[in-house]
Amino acid sequence: MAKCPKCGRRHTIFDWRPNCPGCGVNLVYYGREERLMNEADAAEAEHAHLQKKLDRLKASFVGSPLTIVRIILSVLPIAALMLPLCKVAFNGPFIEETAKNINAIEIYNLVSSIDFGALFTMTGSSIVGSAFVAYAVALISVLLSLVIVIVSLVLLTMACGPKGNVRNITLNCLDIALAVVSVIFFNKFAADIHGVFPEFVTGSVQYGAYVYIGTLVLLLAINIIIAKKGVAVKYKQCYVGGIPAEEYFELVAAGTDIDTIHQMMAKAMAEKGYNEEVVAEAAEASEEKEEVNA
Repeated sequence: MAKCPKCGRRHTIFDWRPNCPGCGVNLVYYGREERLMNEADAAEAEHAHLQKKLDRLKASFVGSPLTIVRIILSVLPIAALMLPLCKVAFNGPFIEETAKNINAIEIYNLVSSIDFGALFTMTGSSIVGSAFVAYAVALISVLLSLVIVIVSLVLLTMACGPKGNVRNITLNCLDIALAVVSVIFFNKFAADIHGVFPEFVTGSVQYGAYVYIGTLVLLLAINIIIAKKGVAVKYKQCYVGGIPAEEYFELVAAGTDIDTIHQMMAKAMAEKGYNEEVVAEAAEASEEKEEVNA
């Protein structure tokens, strides 16, 4: 059962009229202005919060020359993955020597067509098991590194947030560690498989892997520099009911009565209207003076 917002009388299903049987107040329109004001305050407060996020988003990308450089360096690792990362060569008595350079596209083709059952079987082999374990670790590491690069690029949208610098640097360090692990374990795979088949299989890390790690190091460096120097976020001034949003949030946090806040809003709006009227009159007087001089 609902209660009357004015007198508190409980209503039954038989009280179908719009007016309260106890005090006669219209239940539909009672407090409507106050509700509308509260909804307007909530909408403006939400806009103020959103505007701050948008201001930080803008600063994350074009807040300074360093942030613009960071965007470029964030894309470079993906481009570096298109370079030859490693090379595998096969040779045999009745097999023509075949050498293949592996980059991100080849890794994608490899993962999409790989027989994981056979790979797990090979890792359990007493002959080539250690080689294929190293191969699996190298493959997983470079894939995780690529995922972190993409995630880091997306998270640049929150780079000017409270934990933006810590998050960026942490992800960069993890990315570099995974890339280095991938290189180390591919070298181990190449050495182990060559030890088993010295005349038939060879493998080596190519320059693209080192370029990739280099771009990650540069990205880490620029993030450390940005963290030390900081990025000035230019916040657009927002208002809630005519008073600055920051002041409004402080009043709400301090537990100020809503009626008191609305009185302050009314005063601020009145002053704003007066100031606009004065500016308009001054502009009109200036135009009249120019006409007279002409």
